[in-house]
Amino acid sequence: MTQDTAGLKLSFEYWLDKAVQWGQTTTLESQQDVCLHLPKLQEFLQQIYESLKHMNSTTAIQRFPLIGQLLGRLCWNPFVVGYDKSQKTLMWCLSCLYSNEPQNPVELKANSWILSLLCHLLSSSEWGTNEVGTGTFISALGYTSVDYYSKLIKNIVLSLLTELKGNQFNGLNIPGRVSDDYVNAVSLFCVPLITLPDVTPLLEALLTYHGGGSQEVLSSEFLEAVNETFLKKKIALSESAIISLWLRHLPSLEKATLHLFERLISTKTSSLEEVACIVKDSLLPQVSCQPAIFRIVDEIFKNALLETSGTPEVMTMIQVFTQCFVQALQKDNKQHKFPLKAYFPHHHQPLVVALLKHPFDLPAVLWSQHLKYITDMLKAVVEDKSIRSHADLFESWFLLAHFGEWIDIAVEQLLKSEDKSSDAFLWLLAFYYSPHNDKEQRTQTLVEARAVYDRLMMLFSCTTLSITDLQAAANTKTDKRQSCTRHLVRHLLLSFLLFSSGGHKIAQEFISHVILGSNSASEVFGLLTRTAYRFNQLGLKNQRTVKLMK
Repeated sequence: MTQDTAGLKLSFEYWLDKAVQWGQTTTLESQQDVCLHLPKLQEFLQQIYESLKHMNSTTAIQRFPLIGQLLGRLCWNPFVVGYDKSQKTLMWCLSCLYSNEPQNPVELKANSWILSLLCHLLSSSEWGTNEVGTGTFISALGYTSVDYYSKLIKNIVLSLLTELKGNQFNGLNIPGRVSDDYVNAVSLFCVPLITLPDVTPLLEALLTYHGGGSQEVLSSEFLEAVNETFLKKKIALSESAIISLWLRHLPSLEKATLHLFERLISTKTSSLEEVACIVKDSLLPQVSCQPAIFRIVDEIFKNALLETSGTPEVMTMIQVFTQCFVQALQKDNKQHKFPLKAYFPHHHQPLVVALLKHPFDLPAVLWSQHLKYITDMLKAVVEDKSIRSHADLFESWFLLAHFGEWIDIAVEQLLKSEDKSSDAFLWLLAFYYSPHNDKEQRTQTLVEARAVYDRLMMLFSCTTLSITDLQAAANTKTDKRQSCTRHLVRHLLLSFLLFSSGGHKIAQEFISHVILGSNSASEVFGLLTRTAYRFNQLGLKNQRTVKLMK
């Protein structure tokens, strides 16, 4: 990329010299020279656009400080503007330089200049006035060029909006008013103008427009450009427009979901509150209230989980996304009620309802009872003899993975409450950490987990503990255990350190020297942040456990 930029900078000087020489092409020699160089110039402008579209306006000016001079001169050269796709490419380049949120007077002035050039190019296109001597005409009206061009673009947008809306009645297309080819052309016309605020109403009208046939009427170039610009926060669109965009153009929805993954992975967050803010900011949980969108996004999450072998980071993303989605669903369903089966069509519906019940919607004294209910249903589904394939088991596990807060609460209940549900909760943990194990393997996991759990419960009320005591109870020196059993035991150990009085005193040392020594830092961090997030939602701020986690 650096080498490409360096090459473009050298070409910049050459083409700027040419643009200065050409001027307004008033001589025959300069006109002939322009015509000779037009194919190479168009190729250069395309390369410039390909670089600019990956930058914000500030970076573009820093990288190419002479770009304003070059584009300005070329836009006023009628031979350049009239050649092939040069006019459109110039508009694309100018659109990339437009600051959607200008921060200072320089950027404000630059925006006015860019708007003036864009409208000048529009006025010489099929959408404009095709007037000659526009500058003299503007002066005669008593307008500045910026005022005139601003009104021009607003009038063009208003005219196109009127045509589109006149073709729709109560959401239905009226044949014969505006052709699908015309709407497609309008969408292409908008591509270089996407970042201009005055064009936003036209973008939204196009996104919510549907032709009379089953074929997509908007150009894929337009849909991709709108999605790209929206993901980069260069434009703001209504939720209904985004829903329509992602429903009618699957690649845009896939790209938006992958973009969310990239943001979450690249952003160093210290709390799940920050993760939740990023997730909500993507608008994906909100628009996932449309069942078709939810199922596609969920499928992408599933594939990400499989490709990363269930890393803690991806698991946490899925759980936070699910929480944000459920919040949006509860709010949205006051207006638009979709059955749960529309979101989870292949799952046991009573189990879905039980998992969707947020822990904070129940008194804490009922958590154990609700967890037992969830476990009994899940166990009946998993151990159903008609379910034989790994795919069926994975689907049941993936449903459970969406609601990981119930798993964390199950471990907490195991350690803090003395009831007869320990066998059920240990089974729930064994399935969570080893969904593909057969009955014999899961039985072995349960035997080992039960042994560790019993030893930990004997130490739970001790006020003074040593690392040696805890190591002996957990038997952490044994490497012969299945991987799933090690994860389960680690979860029990961390919860023991957080919720037992004796564990508090040795927690920091034990985690630093014993648990983190087993290359499980991300797993430990994930559990601590999830617990802190749950406690913050409960409003618990002064407990010793909260201080210990911090």
